[in-house]
Parts: sequence; C-alpha cells; structure tokens
Amino acid sequence: MQAKLIDGKAEAANVRAAVAERAAAFSARHGRKPGLAVVLVGNDPASEVYVASKVRLTREAGMESFEHRLPADTAQDDLLALVRRLNADDAVDGILVQLPLPAPLDAGPVILAIDPAKDVDGLHPENAGRLVAGLPGLVPCTPMGAMHLARTVRPRMDGLNAVVIGRSNLVGKPVAQLLLNANATVTMAHSRTQDLAGLCRTADILVAAVGRPGMVRGDWIKPGATVIDVGINRLPPADGQAKGRLVGDVAFDEAVAVAGAITPVPGGVGPMTIAFLLQNTLTAAERRADVMR
Repeated sequence: MQAKLIDGKAEAANVRAAVAERAAAFSARHGRKPGLAVVLVGNDPASEVYVASKVRLTREAGMESFEHRLPADTAQDDLLALVRRLNADDAVDGILVQLPLPAPLDAGPVILAIDPAKDVDGLHPENAGRLVAGLPGLVPCTPMGAMHLARTVRPRMDGLNAVVIGRSNLVGKPVAQLLLNANATVTMAHSRTQDLAGLCRTADILVAAVGRPGMVRGDWIKPGATVIDVGINRLPPADGQAKGRLVGDVAFDEAVAVAGAITPVPGGVGPMTIAFLLQNTLTAAERRADVMR
C-alpha cells in the first residue's frame, strides 16, 4: 500500500483563497489594501522567478505589491537605508528581502533592521523569541506551511514523536518549536547526530530539511509515519535535458512504500511558502491597523 500524497498545491490554493477573503474585508474596513514590499538585490535566476511569483500571487490575493530591484553591487548602507524607508512607509505592512544576498552583502544586519511588526519572513530575533515564548508574532512561512500539511494528516499531535532533520533558523528550529507548541515530543537532528537512521525510525512525524537530495532512505522511515519533505534540490541534467529535475531530501520512491503520508517534491511544501507569506502580510496589516486605530 502506497502512502497518501499530501497535495501542497491544493492546500496552498485554499490558504490563498482564505487570505483573499480577509484582504477584501480589510480593504473595505480600512480604505486601503495590505501591502507587501519585496526587495531583490542582483539578478539570481531562481530568485527572479520566485519574486515574480510572489508579486503575481500578492496581487491576485487583493494586496498591493511594491517591488524594489537593486543592482548586485548595491552597498550595504544603501540596502539598510531602503529597509528603513520601508519601515516608515504606512502603505507597507510586510517587508521581504529576498535571500541569499549577493556577496559581500551581509544578511544579518538587514534582518535586524526590519521592523519586527513587518518581518513577514519571521527571521527577526524578536519574532523568533516570541515563537519560543508562545507569544503572538510572525512565524517563518515554510515552517507554517509544513505544519499545515502535517495537520491535514495529524490534526492532533499530542504525544507523537517528531524528528526534525536540520537546524536552520529558517526552517529547522522554527518547525521544531511549532511541533513542540502542538504538544509533540520533538527531537532535532543534524549532521552530527549519532545513528540518524535509527532516530528517524522512531518518528511518527518526520520533517526533512537538510538540503541533501535523497538523504532520507525508505528504511529510515517508521511504517505509517507522516513525512514532510522540505528539501528542494535540483539534480544535474541527464542526457538530453536542459536542466535536472527537482527532488527532495527524501528518497521518494522508497519512502512512499513505507510512510503513511508524504509530501511530494515539487508540489508539496514549496507552494505553501508563498501562501503563508501572503497570510503573514495580512496578519501584519491587521495587527498594525489595530495598533494605529
């Protein structure tokens, strides 16, 4: 029996539709649309495509999109000055600086410069601390999307064993905290974890976020487990291909025969990231409107 495929495209469409309804209500109530500012430095092809998708879906959801495209040789001070201007702009509810930044720009000071109330990426230390403390804040979009997909299969996580492979600030740490907040028993694993395969076999919920194609094998998975594959890796092109195919961190063909449910790559967690970016922007707008009222 094959695992149930968790359809991230369908779930993302549902989230975006709900956001569009709330955005229309916000606009009617406040006389303006929620606004998202996206800053792209340089012309990385993958980032260009991703930003174009964000802009299109922001507008489709009934929100304003403000694009700021800067050359790759932009000075750190000039980027920080732009962030400060966006912080002060009342039409802007969310600020997203597309990462990674081209060298020698340093993302750290840029993240710190963003107003935490507009930090729709959820990376500012204030928002990270609020997540740990269980206080309202803005949570990174990909972890929220991963949790949403896991809840379609496991609506109650009380007492379940969850293993998160990867400890990044963007995915691993926040998704582990979200699982903990949902009353799961959480273990964070990483490159130095001893007997990683054995640990993964204890997981009722397994989240893979390491950026290594096919690292999690089928025999690492507990039969019936829910597997959330956050990895997006492009393989080298095969003969006759212009570019290689996208795969996750989980060996999908092996895992699908063991797991109870699994996210595919592509079409799993990926579409959820932009959906929750839109939700974060709307949430930020609503909270700012309450404060400014």
